[in-house]
Amino acid sequence: MLQRSRCASALCFGLLLMFTKSRRHSPLHGLPGHLQEGLQHRHGRVQSLSLETCGALGRLLPGAAHFAEVALGDCGLSEDGGRVKLLLHGLCSNTTVKSLDLKGNNLRTTGAEALGKLLRQNKSIRSLILEWNSLGVWEEGFSFFCQGLGANNFLQRLDLRNNQINHHGAGELAMALKRNASLQELDLRWNNIGLLGGRALLNCLQSNKTLKKLELAGNNVPSDILKAVEQAMDHNQDRQTILSETQHRTCVLSKEILNLKDEKTKQFLDLMDTIDKQREEIARSGRISAGRVSQLQEALNEQHSIMNSLKAKLQMTEAALALSEQKVHNLGELLSATKQEQANMAERHFAELQQQKQEGADREGKLFRDLSASNEKNLFLRNQVDELEKKCKVQQDQLFQLKQDLTNTTAELKLRAVQAEERLEMEKRRFKQSLEDMESLRLKEVDHLTQHMEASERSMQDRVQRLEAIRIALEEELSQVKAAALTERGHAEEELIKVRNQARLDEQQRLEHLEEKLQLMTEARDEAQNCCLKQKQMVGEAQVKANQLSLHADGLRRRIEELQQDLNSKEQEKVTEVNKVKVELQEQIGHLQAERTAQEGLREKIAALERQLKVLSSNHREALLDKEGEISMLMEKLRMKEADISRMREEEAQRASILQNAIMAYVQGSSLGTHSLRK
Repeated sequence: MLQRSRCASALCFGLLLMFTKSRRHSPLHGLPGHLQEGLQHRHGRVQSLSLETCGALGRLLPGAAHFAEVALGDCGLSEDGGRVKLLLHGLCSNTTVKSLDLKGNNLRTTGAEALGKLLRQNKSIRSLILEWNSLGVWEEGFSFFCQGLGANNFLQRLDLRNNQINHHGAGELAMALKRNASLQELDLRWNNIGLLGGRALLNCLQSNKTLKKLELAGNNVPSDILKAVEQAMDHNQDRQTILSETQHRTCVLSKEILNLKDEKTKQFLDLMDTIDKQREEIARSGRISAGRVSQLQEALNEQHSIMNSLKAKLQMTEAALALSEQKVHNLGELLSATKQEQANMAERHFAELQQQKQEGADREGKLFRDLSASNEKNLFLRNQVDELEKKCKVQQDQLFQLKQDLTNTTAELKLRAVQAEERLEMEKRRFKQSLEDMESLRLKEVDHLTQHMEASERSMQDRVQRLEAIRIALEEELSQVKAAALTERGHAEEELIKVRNQARLDEQQRLEHLEEKLQLMTEARDEAQNCCLKQKQMVGEAQVKANQLSLHADGLRRRIEELQQDLNSKEQEKVTEVNKVKVELQEQIGHLQAERTAQEGLREKIAALERQLKVLSSNHREALLDKEGEISMLMEKLRMKEADISRMREEEAQRASILQNAIMAYVQGSSLGTHSLRK
C-alpha cells in the first residue's frame, strides 16, 4: 500500500503539473473517463495504476503534451510487465522529454528489454534514473539494455544504483561504453560488480574518452582499481577541457581571420573602385584633350590652306613686281638714252649758239621769240609742278589712310589679344574647376581612407602646389608672350616707318628725275607712276594681309604650344598619379603579405600547439601504458594475495568445520550425559 501511494503521488504531482503547463484549460482534458476518475482521487487514496491507465499515458506521451521531465519513481510497475512496455513504448517516439525517473519500480527482464528499445529509438532523453531496480538479475535482459545503451548517442547521465549488477553485467556495460560516445556520468554504486567487473570497466575507459564521472562505491572493487578509474576520469575531464579550449581558440582565431579577410577585401575593393574612377577620369580628360587637339589641328589645317593661298597670291604679286621692275628697268634705259640725246643736243645747241654768236645780231629776234617760248614752257612746267604737288597730297592722303589701316590693324590685334586673354581666363576657370573636382575627389578618397591615405593627402597637396607653380609659370609665359607681341608690334611699326621713309626717298628721287625729264617723258612718266602706285598698293595690301596672317598663325602656334604643354603636364600628372596608385597598391599588397605571414605564423603556432597536444597525448599514453603495466603487476600480486586469502579462508573454513563438528560432538555428548543423569 505504501508503494502504491508513492506511485499515485508521483504520478499526480509529476504528470498533472507538467500537463497543466502545456495546456491552458483543465489538466485532465483529453484523457479517458476512467483515467480522469482514477486521477481525481486524493494523494493518499490512489491505490495503483491499472493497465488501461498506463496504456492511456503511453498514448498521451508520444506528442500530445510537451513534457520535459517524467517522474514515475516508486510506482510498483514491476507487478505486470505490460505496464512498463506501454509507458516506454509511448516515450520511444517522444521528442520533448529530457529526463526520465523510474527508480524504485523493481524492473527486471521485461523492463530491461523495454528500456533497451527506448534507448535505441529515443533521441531526446538526456538523463535516465533507474535506482533501486533489479535490472542485473537476468543477464539476457540486461545485455539487451546494454546493447541499446551502446547504440544511443544522446544520453548523458545514467543512474544504476542498487540494481544487483554482477561482473557479467559490468562486462556488458563495458562493451556498451566502448561504443557509446555521449554518456558523461554513470552511477554504479551498491551493486555486485567485484574485481572482474571493475577490471572490465577500467579496460573500457581506454577507448571511451567522453565519460567524466564513474561511481563504483559499494561494489567490492579494490582501491587500486578505484584510483585508476579516478585517474582515467581526471584524464578524460582534462582532455575535454583541453579540447573545449582548443575548439574555442580555433573558433576565435577563425573568426578573427575571417574578419581580417573581410576588411582586406573591402579595402582592396575600395582601392579598385578609386583606381577605376581615376582611370575613367583620365580617359575622359584624354578624350576631351584629343577632341581639342583635333579641333586645333583642323584650325591649323585651315590656316595652312589660307597661308598656301596667300603664298600663291604673294608669288603672283612677286611675278607682277618682277614685270614692273623690268618695265622700270626699261624706262631707266630709255631715260639714260634720253640723257645722252639731251647731252648730244646740248652740244649741238652749244655749237649752234657759237655759230649763232658768230652770225650776230640777226638772230636776236629769234632769241627773243625763243625766250617767250621758254617762258610759256616754264609756265607749263609750273602747272605740271602744281599737278605733281597735288599728286603728292593724294599720296599723303593715301599714307594717312595707310596709317588709319595700321591703327585699325592694331585695334584688331588688341581685340584679338583681349580675346586671347579671355580665352586664357576661361581656361584658367576650367583649370580651377578641374582643380576643384580633383580636390573634391581627393576629399572623398580621404573620407574613405582616413587611416591609410595620409601619404596620398600629402601627395595631393604637392600636386596642388605643382599645379599652382605651373599656373604661375603659365602666367609668366603669358606676360612674356605679351611682351614679345609688344616688341614685335614695335618692330613692325619701325619697319613701317622705314618703309615709309624709303618710299618717300624713292618718291623724291623719282620726282627729281622726273622733273629733269619732264620735257621729254611726261606721258611715259605718268603711266609708269600710275603702274607703280597700283603695284605699291597691291604690295602694301599683300604685306598687311601677310603680316596679319603671320600674326594669327603665330598666335595659333602659341596656343597649340600652350595646349601641348598643358597636355604634357596633364599626362605627367596622370603618370605620377598612376605611379602613386601603383606604389599605394604595392604598399597595401605588402601589408596584405605581412598579414598573411602573421596568419601563417598563427597557423604555425596552432600547428605547434597541436604538436604539443600530440606530444602530451603520447606522453600520457606512455604514462598510461606504464601505469597499466604497474596495474597488471599489481593485479598479479592481487591474484596471488587473493589465492592466499582463498586458501586461508578454506583452511579457516576447514578449521571452523572441525571446530563446529567438535562442538556439535561435545554438545551432543553433553546432552546425552545430562539426559542419562536425568533418567
